[in-house]
Amino acid sequence: MSPWSRYRDILLSVVLLSVPFLILRTNTRDPARYDELDRVVARAIAKIEWVVNPVAMGAADLWSDYIYLVHVKRDNDRLGAEAARLRAEAARHRAEFEENRRLRRLLQLRTEMGGEVFAAQVVIKDTSPFFRVTRLAIMSEDRSRIRPGMPVVVDEGLVGQVSRVIGEFADVLLSVDSRSAIDVMVERSGARGIVRGTGERDRYAGRIEYLQRTDDVRVGDAVVTSGLGCRFPAGILVGRVASVTRREFGVYQEVEFAPAVNFSRLSEVLVVATAQTDRPGCRSTATPGRNRERSP
Repeated sequence: MSPWSRYRDILLSVVLLSVPFLILRTNTRDPARYDELDRVVARAIAKIEWVVNPVAMGAADLWSDYIYLVHVKRDNDRLGAEAARLRAEAARHRAEFEENRRLRRLLQLRTEMGGEVFAAQVVIKDTSPFFRVTRLAIMSEDRSRIRPGMPVVVDEGLVGQVSRVIGEFADVLLSVDSRSAIDVMVERSGARGIVRGTGERDRYAGRIEYLQRTDDVRVGDAVVTSGLGCRFPAGILVGRVASVTRREFGVYQEVEFAPAVNFSRLSEVLVVATAQTDRPGCRSTATPGRNRERSP
């Protein structure tokens, strides 16, 4: 190391050690007693403060903002978690409310219908590629008393009828199934016909057959069970007329209906133990018009 480098380091050390001493000396003295050196140091300190203070205040503001944002993010995370919990709790309460309302409706329907009515739970839904329900399987505590042919209803209307009982399960043939045939009546005009499901894979629909061209049928008319044949109690809503086509030829008009029940949302149903056709006063279900058939 050269002598000059050694002297430079010593001089730099002395200056650096002297600066804090001079600043402390100037700050602790009475301004009225400043000498020339104190005034030079005071002016230097003022210039340094003028430059450094904005930078320091900006850095302090940035740090404060950062700390604030950290707290805000933490609060947001906490509030987000609380909101998610409240949404989940609200959804659970809504589901419980809907379930209670649905069960109250079924209980009221059970009271209104009278006779033997069995409550049952939908446990299986056989769906089509379009998620259309084509078959239901139900389970009930009274399953030993459930028989094929018994109507299955909910508060919205007719679901269908029990098609078979296998062990602890009972299959339900829906009213829109192509194998289903139900004697019905247009509630407003009293016109009678047979409801047959179209069995389509992408929608729920059916036709009302054997309605004569002179029968008063309009779109929106309620279609209810007629009670003939003693299989389905009279007055159960099956659906509503969706379209009416009257051609210039033929005996019957073409009527399509939309079912009253959304089969995809079924969870609880009622099975009605109706009387059979051998009960006094019951008539077999006959098709009106010249071509007569017996409903299943």
